[in-house]
Amino acid sequence: MARSLNKAILIGNLTRDPEMRFTPQGTAVCTFGLATNRQWVTESGEKKEDVEFHRIVAWNKLAEICSQLLTKGRKVYVEGRLQTRAWTGQDGGQRSSTEIVVSDMIILDPKRDGVAPVEEFNVPDSGIEVPGDMPLAEDEKKEPAKKGKATKADEKPAKEKEDEEIPF
Repeated sequence: MARSLNKAILIGNLTRDPEMRFTPQGTAVCTFGLATNRQWVTESGEKKEDVEFHRIVAWNKLAEICSQLLTKGRKVYVEGRLQTRAWTGQDGGQRSSTEIVVSDMIILDPKRDGVAPVEEFNVPDSGIEVPGDMPLAEDEKKEPAKKGKATKADEKPAKEKEDEEIPF
């Protein structure tokens, strides 16, 4: 049996906000653009940069997650498969589009609006698996560390503090 592989892995920035739609059967589908950059130096020492634009499509629960958490400019990792669609345009000409149908998405940029800095969303065919840090509810957020000078009591381990309280 011959094996084959259709896998695309990209890290880039969203070129536009995600667009969420639903099929007539009620299945969620989310599309967005992703830009990847490539930089190099020519033999003459000139710096060059090339940008490639990709059409990304997410389905079902991952589509809902993408539409809720992603915005233009966010840096993400996406993993999925290449798919080419063909259709006839309004002018009668043949059109085609190659897109990446994602199965995994990880948000890579810093924390925004209570969302953890790295979030991984893996949606296998059998259900949803969401490892990684999830957004915290307001009451679950940790208090920032206290600033200021530490006292000697703060520097002592808990065991020593208990020993000081013993009168002998």
